[in-house]
Amino acid sequence: MESSIKQGADALFILLGAIMVLAMHAGFAFLELGTVRKKNQVNALVKILVDFAVSTLVYFLVGYLVAYGTHFFVGAETLAQKNGYELVKFFFLLTFAAAIPAIVSGGIAERARFGPQLVATAVIVGLVYPAFEGVAWNQGLGLQAWLKATTGAEFHDFAGSVVVHAVGGWIGLAAVLLLGPRLNRYRKDGAMSAHPPSSIPFLALGAWVLTVGWFGFNVMSAQTLEKMSGLVAVNSLMAMAGGTLVAVLLGRNDPGFAYNGPLAGLVAVCAGSDVMHPLGALVTGGVAGWLFVQFFTLTQNRWKIDDVLGVWPLHGLCGAWGGIACGIFGQQALGGLGGVTFSAQLIGTLAGVAWALAGGFVVYGLIRQFVGLRLDAEQEFEGADLSIHKIGATPDREVSW
Repeated sequence: MESSIKQGADALFILLGAIMVLAMHAGFAFLELGTVRKKNQVNALVKILVDFAVSTLVYFLVGYLVAYGTHFFVGAETLAQKNGYELVKFFFLLTFAAAIPAIVSGGIAERARFGPQLVATAVIVGLVYPAFEGVAWNQGLGLQAWLKATTGAEFHDFAGSVVVHAVGGWIGLAAVLLLGPRLNRYRKDGAMSAHPPSSIPFLALGAWVLTVGWFGFNVMSAQTLEKMSGLVAVNSLMAMAGGTLVAVLLGRNDPGFAYNGPLAGLVAVCAGSDVMHPLGALVTGGVAGWLFVQFFTLTQNRWKIDDVLGVWPLHGLCGAWGGIACGIFGQQALGGLGGVTFSAQLIGTLAGVAWALAGGFVVYGLIRQFVGLRLDAEQEFEGADLSIHKIGATPDREVSW
């Protein structure tokens, strides 16, 4: 009796986590909708939803098998065992996998073709992402065993600072570089056209939805009720606060920075949220807020990399920092629980970054070569909404015939 209640509780626990992370995809959609120009708002909404559907199909059929060696080609009777725990675990991990194309989407916004991006999503969620997921979270290729033997600890990434965020951010960087900047963003005379966010309220709504859902992303990464830790929740909270305050301060009250600040902090705390002291998490989040403001400004203004939502600084850099920060603030000497080493964290993080960058260049490079990634100039000028979906976000008025 007791074990059946525990099984049901575990299945419900991870299911609630899956639902909270599913809600984060609405956050991705509204964050992108609010940041892009008005003529690309519909495209932002449709992309995130359809990417999620493609991710679901591909991860169910291929990706989960690549990462964990588990497939679902058995009878429903088998799948329903233990209250269907294995199925809801798949659902939970799918919501992580689907975050990769949602992250990339923000970088390539306003100029990417719809069909080719869906093809990229299928390959990334089916092969590129789960290959590293299996290495980090399922002892794939023996990297974890080697790290433990060499450095005394495995690479620790509790909720995916590196596995999800850094991988998504560095794949996104490859896609952005191959796509090139939006039309007229960087003019021949050296000047830069400003493309301010179309809707700060929607941007803020997206950031809030992501922030709330993140507590499911982090806390439910325990995957069973008995391993659930309030430390993870409060560390997430402190990192969010640190990221927000630093981003507001350095961003001079700019609302775009203010609302990306908590996200930067939360990206960075995923890896070590179960081993850090809350004050370590606060510092981790604060450094992430600084990284985002600093590198978003550098990529846009000095390096002329047109990463529309700043997904490389937000997810790529803050995610990599989170992997390394876990090896610093997870140490007992700094109030953490221990069991982590700086060198294992550094090697694991660099491996994730290298794999993502290579995978991103291969997938998007091949698509660019054989199919084409970009809308043509006229379509881009018209906007993705009218070019792809044949309707704008707010049609002016009904036409009576």
